[in-house]
Amino acid sequence: MPDGIINMTDMGIIFSVTDAMGIHRESVSVELTKEDPGSINRADGGKIEITIPETGTVEEFAKLLLAELEGMGYESKDLDDEDDEE
Repeated sequence: MPDGIINMTDMGIIFSVTDAMGIHRESVSVELTKEDPGSINRADGGKIEITIPETGTVEEFAKLLLAELEGMGYESKDLDDEDDEE
């Protein structure tokens, strides 16, 4: 598979960030091709649109994704607290 195409590992890393922030996977759209410089946007309907950059690692991009989502007002969900509430 060419480097310019995302794979399941890439998606797993992106979802690890969005899942931890309580963002439903159907509310996340990830471009199938990697393109520099990459992007993170919230569309009018609230959907998060993500393009992973071709250069750098997806792990580095995940840190930027976390910061950008926090800047949009999302907060990390503590899964242990949710378990305690049940």
